[in-house]
Amino acid sequence: MSDKFVFRGKAWVVGDDIDTDMIYHGSYLPLTDPQEMAKHALEYVPGMEDFPQKVQPGDILVAGKNFGCGSSREHAVITLQYNDVAATVAESFSRIFYRNAVNLGFPILEAPGITREVETGDELEVDANTGRIRNLTKGREAQGTPLSGLEKEIMAAGGLFNFLKKDMDEAE
Repeated sequence: MSDKFVFRGKAWVVGDDIDTDMIYHGSYLPLTDPQEMAKHALEYVPGMEDFPQKVQPGDILVAGKNFGCGSSREHAVITLQYNDVAATVAESFSRIFYRNAVNLGFPILEAPGITREVETGDELEVDANTGRIRNLTKGREAQGTPLSGLEKEIMAAGGLFNFLKKDMDEAE
């Protein structure tokens, strides 16, 4: 797809209250290479222990309520990015995970009730511009909250640091 904020891929569904230790366990914090970190993504989520070996570039993580609760570490977002997950759609996100995702340029979309519409393996098309989520496998649609203009600008720049750098460069 040509639009940077439209994603199509296989769904990986996880439940409610998936905390940052389940996404990327604190025992791996000494690792600094994102490629090595990525090998441990979702390792502590029951049924997802082999996620890094099976996920394909462009796949979409679908989660229940309060995804990313727990600590403020950015590692949880980085491990998903370095597994080439295109986006995460969740019924709701913890505030710190949401901010970390935006600040790191990782697309996310809130869509209440989405886990009732999607199963692991379903082919999804997610339009973060409009919030529309199409389950191509089941022929269903769901509506999420589209990204704000500023969120899209930050994500298009590749994260907050690049966005601010670009803004400063333009001001000079």
